[in-house]
Amino acid sequence: MTPMTKYPFEATYAEIEADLDAFIDAVFGVLQSSFLILPRGPGFVAYPEFQDAYEVLKRHTAGFAAVELDPVMAALTEDGLAFVVLRTILGFTAPELAYLTTQRMGLEVPQGYARTFDRRVRGNRQALRSISPAGYERVATMVSAVCQLLAEGAGETPADMIHRLDKADTHSGLDSVRHLASAGVPYAMLLYERFLGRPFAGHRDAVSGLVGKVMEVAIAEQLRQAGISFRGTARAERIVGFDQAPDFIIPDEWHPQIIIEAKMTEDDGTARDKVTRIQHLAELGRQRQLRGLPRFQVVACIDGRGFGVRREDMRKLLEATQGKVFTLKTMDRLVENTALKTFSTA
Repeated sequence: MTPMTKYPFEATYAEIEADLDAFIDAVFGVLQSSFLILPRGPGFVAYPEFQDAYEVLKRHTAGFAAVELDPVMAALTEDGLAFVVLRTILGFTAPELAYLTTQRMGLEVPQGYARTFDRRVRGNRQALRSISPAGYERVATMVSAVCQLLAEGAGETPADMIHRLDKADTHSGLDSVRHLASAGVPYAMLLYERFLGRPFAGHRDAVSGLVGKVMEVAIAEQLRQAGISFRGTARAERIVGFDQAPDFIIPDEWHPQIIIEAKMTEDDGTARDKVTRIQHLAELGRQRQLRGLPRFQVVACIDGRGFGVRREDMRKLLEATQGKVFTLKTMDRLVENTALKTFSTA
């Protein structure tokens, strides 16, 4: 750190107010981005698996010459991952396909069901062989909708609009699909990158919860090492006295003395939402004090590129927490520089 000698959690609030920009720079200097490396998660599909399923679908449809219900369902029975390949040709998510199927085919396919089936075939590629009759009908109806859409292609579109199928491999319907599949281009790889998205955006969205867990695990480890009693909350859990459950409450929700909020994000909008949330918690602490109750300390444990975009947001965060802002890089100093040290038994 240059020329700063203190992090904000080491300074008094009077020192922070006197040189706020320097302390903002100090936090910015230890933010770390995780967007280059992502956890695979249980639903990740590696390219060799995707490519195998693509070849199964290609074989059963005679090189996409017979994209019809029976041969496609035969492909899905052999390898359920072919369902993922099929919707990727369209460029649709599973819920989008379910919605369009319901609109077109007259059979309601819940979007949640399509999402669950899509996830299921990633872990069990023979899932269609043990599916219920009602489930089989839903899948077959989605396949029928795909066959129709691929046969139609993009069609006519108003000049000020674009069609989701106006892509190199679907613009002219199955003729376009067959052309790319036989033109010597690595069509399976093109589909795989589309499946991952932007690239990897689709997968990044799917594992965002796992990315956030990295910070929560790091906090819990610090608390356990110090022998501190704590209450870790679950997503959407209801805690009396809080309109939204904090991530950690020390020692518990019946006598909260320290509140820890954790967040890792590469998105500045998400970071701003978390800052607003922490400001709200700080206000709840002040209201408790006005009612004659003990005021709890609010601590922020953050990281990721999203928190380094807006200086004004970091200023608000430092003010709300009185400087108690930590990152993964400074996590080992969490206990000694907050009220947590009074609960330490190690």
